[in-house]
Amino acid sequence: MVTKGRTSRRKVLTVSSEIPKRIQSALKNAEESKQFLNHFLEQESHLFSSINSHLLTAQPWIEDLGAMINQIEEIERHLAYLKWISQIEELSDNIQQYLMTNNVLEAASTLVSMAELDIKLQESSCTHLLGFMRATVKFWHKILKDKLTSDFEEILAQLHWPFIAPPQSQTVGISRPASAPEIYSNLETLFCQLLKLQTSDELLTEPKQLPEKYSLPASPSVILPIQIMLTPLQKRFRYHFRGNRQTNVISKPEWYLAQVLMWIGNHTQFLDEKIQPILDKVGSSVNARLEFSRGLMMLVLEKLAADIPCLLYDDSLFCHLVDEVLLFERELHSVHGYPSTFANCMHILSEETCFQRWLTVERKFALQKMDSMLSSEAAWISQYKDITDVDEMKVPDCAETFMTLLLVITDRYKNLPAASRKLQFLELQKDLVDDFRIRLTQVMKEETRASLGFRYCAILNAVNYISTVLADWADNVFFLQLQQAALEVFAENNTLSKLQLGQLASMESSVFDDMINLLERLKHDMLTRQVDHVFREVKDAAKLYKKERWLSLPSQSEQAVMSLSSSACPLLLTLRDRLLQLEQQLCFSLFKIFWQMLVEKLDIYIYQEIILANHFNEGGAAQLHFDMTRNLFPLFSHYCKRPENYFKHVKEACIVLNLNTGSALLLRDILQSTSGQPPATAALNEVGIYKLAQQDVEILLNLRTNWPNTGK
Repeated sequence: MVTKGRTSRRKVLTVSSEIPKRIQSALKNAEESKQFLNHFLEQESHLFSSINSHLLTAQPWIEDLGAMINQIEEIERHLAYLKWISQIEELSDNIQQYLMTNNVLEAASTLVSMAELDIKLQESSCTHLLGFMRATVKFWHKILKDKLTSDFEEILAQLHWPFIAPPQSQTVGISRPASAPEIYSNLETLFCQLLKLQTSDELLTEPKQLPEKYSLPASPSVILPIQIMLTPLQKRFRYHFRGNRQTNVISKPEWYLAQVLMWIGNHTQFLDEKIQPILDKVGSSVNARLEFSRGLMMLVLEKLAADIPCLLYDDSLFCHLVDEVLLFERELHSVHGYPSTFANCMHILSEETCFQRWLTVERKFALQKMDSMLSSEAAWISQYKDITDVDEMKVPDCAETFMTLLLVITDRYKNLPAASRKLQFLELQKDLVDDFRIRLTQVMKEETRASLGFRYCAILNAVNYISTVLADWADNVFFLQLQQAALEVFAENNTLSKLQLGQLASMESSVFDDMINLLERLKHDMLTRQVDHVFREVKDAAKLYKKERWLSLPSQSEQAVMSLSSSACPLLLTLRDRLLQLEQQLCFSLFKIFWQMLVEKLDIYIYQEIILANHFNEGGAAQLHFDMTRNLFPLFSHYCKRPENYFKHVKEACIVLNLNTGSALLLRDILQSTSGQPPATAALNEVGIYKLAQQDVEILLNLRTNWPNTGK
């Protein structure tokens, strides 16, 4: 213990002696660091003074050097400016030399280089240089263009261009057969040289454009050689269809539209056979025929834009213009292959004022047509009533005419360039369908007292036909595209719920769903009224049959031959007559719905009012079974293979009432002992009972009077 104490004291003394040494060392290091820092601060102060002194000394040099650099840069700019001028003058001299040696092709190629330089300089702020460049390009372009245009027009004149006569009577190159190859060779040379001027021509010529309100698609200028080829036709067009000429009649748009179509047709062969190969050879993607058509189309668009404001509020003239324009567009696209993406007449008709007027006129004439078709003597008669194969739908004339009207309207607006315009026309069609439905409803209400009459059935056939056609149209590609466009519009405007948008997007619903639902409701109401009418008649005819003495009828063994109950005859005759009548007057699909609805009510009525309301001996049960299975059910065998399956209550009730006594006793015991258990269901199924519940079967068993006397 003593030894341990001594060791501890030694350790304490050692530590106590080391601490002052460490403190002294740290203080020494701090002092040295302070001295270094002071030394660095002195150096920094000296260096700062030296730098300031140097900057003051160098300032004049910097200013002199900056001025020299600015002078150098300015000289470089002047030099670059002079180089550009020199380059322009060199190109200009080259063009002059080429023209002096009659090397037009090289002159044109050099002009292309000059035009490309002009394009490069567009972002420069050197306005004088730009002006000089543009003036030089313009100068040589005019000289070359005038020369080439003159030569080109001369060649075209030798080819009897333009071809005013139809292709069959054209004599292109025939008048001078020996020189024809040379003419076509010169034509190709000049055409290619004019193509070279396209770049400079686009720089210098502002393309003619109609106002922005027509929303024409952006398109390049017509290529220069085709422009020259179009010039004589443009002159003819303006001569005949502008000013006070007798051919310029605002009520006869077909004159200038037909003229343009004829010109396109007359020149198609030449453009395809002579001009297109030249374009292909130089690697151009231009289609000669479409380029030619595009140039002529601009004449038509300008004419329409000028004429439409003059006849906007004359319904007959405006409607005639629209009709002629649509016929022109159809032939232009179908016969001459003019793309719908190019500027066309539909862009002019889509202009807001014109378009709204078109919609108004279209609605007005459609409503007038609807008035006349519904007031026609043949409105409710089918055009094909004597042709069974064609007349499956039994469509009255007014409904077929109305759907043809809608189809024609679709055909008129389907080529409109903007989806928003098409959607406005679609809304018009939906309004017309709704208007026609209301009119049909009004006529139907007048015929309610005669719900089995010819006109009432014709209205029902009309409603069914319109609903069916609209459902078919909903799957048409055109209307599916409109549905997609409508979806985008609704999504932007938040006019539909997320559920409705989802249904439209997934194609669960269609653009015609609202109309179809209203028509289907009207159809169901009308069918229900017919079914109720026939059912009332059948109930009246069944009064005697209800009172039949089912308890006291002779058994089957007591009769030589089973025959129909005399009291059932009025019931079956009424049913037969009405089925035949409506089969002739309703289309197949409607009649099928009708008889199935009627059978459903009849099945319940016979079951509840005749079977459950009486007791049956063996003869009564057999007679009921005979009346139903051999007389009632066969009335419907013409419409389905197993009519008894539509009379499930009656059929199964007859089975229960006609079970032999032993089977009936056994079944009753099973039902009483296993109420609601699977064995009861199995027993019912075994005898052919699937529809009736166990309680119903027990009630039917209790309606039998031919139970053996068990002494109970």
